[in-house]
Amino acid sequence: MPRLITGSAMKIPTAASFMLALCLAQATGGNRTTGRLENVLRSSAPGERIAVWVFFTDKGETGRAVPPDIVSPRALERRARVLPADRLVDETDLPVSGEYIARVTPLVTRIRQTSRWLNGVSAEATPAQVSRLDVLPFVREIEVLQRYRRVRETAADTPAAPPRTVSKPGSTGAALDYGSSLAQVSLENIPAVHATGNAAQGIIIGVFDNGFRLLNHEAFDLLRPKIIAQHDFVDHKVSVIPNNPGISFGGHGVNTLSTLAGYKPGRIIGPAYGASFILARTENDSSETPIEEDNWAAAIEWAESLGVQITSTSLDYFDFDPGYTSLTWQDMNGKTAVITRAAVMAARKGVIVVNSAGNDGQVRSGMPNTLTAPGDADSILTAGAVTPLGVRAGFSSYGPTADGRIKPDVMAVGTNIQAADPSDSAGYTYAYGGVQGTSFSGPLTAGVAALVLKAHPEATAMQIIDAIKKTARQGANQAKRPDNFYGWGIIDAEAAINYLGGGPLPSIPQAFELLQNYPNPFNPGTTISFNLPEPAAVKLNVFDILGRHVKTLINGTLPPSGVAPYPAPWDGTDDGGKKVASGVYFCRMEAEGISGKSSVQIRKMMMLR
Repeated sequence: MPRLITGSAMKIPTAASFMLALCLAQATGGNRTTGRLENVLRSSAPGERIAVWVFFTDKGETGRAVPPDIVSPRALERRARVLPADRLVDETDLPVSGEYIARVTPLVTRIRQTSRWLNGVSAEATPAQVSRLDVLPFVREIEVLQRYRRVRETAADTPAAPPRTVSKPGSTGAALDYGSSLAQVSLENIPAVHATGNAAQGIIIGVFDNGFRLLNHEAFDLLRPKIIAQHDFVDHKVSVIPNNPGISFGGHGVNTLSTLAGYKPGRIIGPAYGASFILARTENDSSETPIEEDNWAAAIEWAESLGVQITSTSLDYFDFDPGYTSLTWQDMNGKTAVITRAAVMAARKGVIVVNSAGNDGQVRSGMPNTLTAPGDADSILTAGAVTPLGVRAGFSSYGPTADGRIKPDVMAVGTNIQAADPSDSAGYTYAYGGVQGTSFSGPLTAGVAALVLKAHPEATAMQIIDAIKKTARQGANQAKRPDNFYGWGIIDAEAAINYLGGGPLPSIPQAFELLQNYPNPFNPGTTISFNLPEPAAVKLNVFDILGRHVKTLINGTLPPSGVAPYPAPWDGTDDGGKKVASGVYFCRMEAEGISGKSSVQIRKMMMLR
């Protein structure tokens, strides 16, 4: 049943009552602008556009129902692990009042984003327009929208003396060929989990970055069919490929996504190569336009409503653009930055929020903390960076938060990273020494969280986070745990899985198997599924009743399928994109495993136009 909003929510004013309230507010003067915004207003020219948040007192009319289907069934299922049954949806899920937005719109230059969770809109407004907003009776607060500029990844310091190295636990799991990426996943004990067939199959991960300009990179061949949704919150379009063809636009996203889930045996294998993905572009790389937090807040609300289970964000920002008041180390308290508040809201709804700690360990060395928002948020997993030997990278930001909490939470490898080259669909960064930064320890940490969740789907977000922290291993030169340089230590995927009860890991199928397509008969499309007991070269082709080749569905090397079989959709077209006629068709699978075992199987299908 829908929930009703009751209590202190006010009814939307009628036109007459609104004008009366406006006159009274003008007579007494508004006082809803924050001190940070007041500083910006004092230094702004009369016609200058200022990006602001306008927060409202309520969602509008009392008694508005919250329908259960306002979010997806996947979101409700995830929320049910952490929220009471009668609170799976609440007023934070309701849309912002359309009446309030309509009254604000003519008073500003433009509306940018709308936030259900924060109950407000972001807008561009001149100082005079801000003054008119300040007297509206339904406006609770007006705050400057934080705008950042990225601090690019820097090289790690070479230790002055050989450090105590951290032993890599267990076997490296030789079933898969990690190529140059082996060093970045071994320290976290990821191959040992992969060897069991667990590649985070079916887990939904949201990745927010500056776009993904080269999704046709070979490292994404396995990932592309598993992109559930994508959206560009900068240019307000569906595709996450930036309009600007410049190499920096969307390049960082290619790096981070491939670190998390790339799959090209012999070159790169990320921890969560079996997962499904929601991609969002939240950052604009233009040197004139800074990163703006309302894009990220809109993205996480959207992804949460779609049922995302884990988010990976490599936000790594130091300062605001000139003309904007910077956050200080004192603001890293888990409640000041709007982007931090949005992260906490997602965590309360059961999302495992993973964020890079930041690359300011050297840039702001000597400060009480060098954290960046939203890495200061409570109940999320903030990841710092170590070398493959377990030594903290000098650039990795340190804590504590201003309110005294340990940060970062954990560490993962963040130097000498093998990632997909955003300028070459078959190239990799290791060709020129690799890339580095906490931008990469974050995705590796998110990948480990996905492996743990796959092994223990009944676990809550906080149980997953707790397991990862409590089983982390002591870092090189880490005197005690936890501390504010390494947090609880270096993550260990296998240990975290065992900590949550040592339940059985996903089993690997015992034989090659081509399953019957479903639906069958079909129109217009169907899905052909198959199981692989080991890494194998697979060819999956469709033929007509005369034996003529119709379409190639798969031609490449795949890892073992784990618990869920591989799906191969066929849309009823040939290789040229032309719809095929009604009739009998055959699907043929040829598979040759790394052990030398091979299999050829055929299934009959019926197309009915």
